[in-house]
Amino acid sequence: MFTGLIQDIGKVVQVEGQSRGLTLKISTNLDLTSLKVGDSIAVDGVCLTIVELAGQSFLVEVSPETRQRTTLAKVKAGQEVNLERPLRMSDPLGGHFVAGHVDGTGEILAIIPEGKSWRYYFRTSPEISKYLIPKGSVAIDGISLTIGDCQGEEFSVVVIPHTAAQTTLGKKKVGDQVNLEVDLLAKYIEKFLHRQEVIKPRPSKIDENFLAEHGYIK
Repeated sequence: MFTGLIQDIGKVVQVEGQSRGLTLKISTNLDLTSLKVGDSIAVDGVCLTIVELAGQSFLVEVSPETRQRTTLAKVKAGQEVNLERPLRMSDPLGGHFVAGHVDGTGEILAIIPEGKSWRYYFRTSPEISKYLIPKGSVAIDGISLTIGDCQGEEFSVVVIPHTAAQTTLGKKKVGDQVNLEVDLLAKYIEKFLHRQEVIKPRPSKIDENFLAEHGYIK
């Protein structure tokens, strides 16, 4: 589990193919002494397992399914990526709960200056856009952001200077693809409401005739 608050911009130093999956070597300025092989780390919002630690670098493996669903399908050596270590019970929750299970990707349609900030416009699939609401949360390349406008399959977020400087979002351009993860609560609510529709209440057998037959009323 993560919070969507990026802790470092790492650099992919090596990419190797492996049975349609990938092995990535990533360098970072993070303190890796608190991590061990088998721990999780979010790379551009994708929860991956550390398989090797070497100084200020670590190796992670990307499964074929993850590669197909995320922007890691096109990752290259030299590319910068957002990094976040997993949430600990003692850590403050400054963003929102991010699982690291990316739902799909989106495309940057426009980047428009707005005061000292920038408004980014995105287009995504109907399967993802149905979960997006104004003032709701969304993780973009692992960054916890608040949704501004939503219309059909398009939505916008405002990126402040700090976020632009401390994440890879500030270097993105129109046409770039990003990883998207919608709010977990939205999916749970949809599932609950769907079950309520499927499990329709049965009509009660207790009516006026039943009560009269059993002597409760005359």
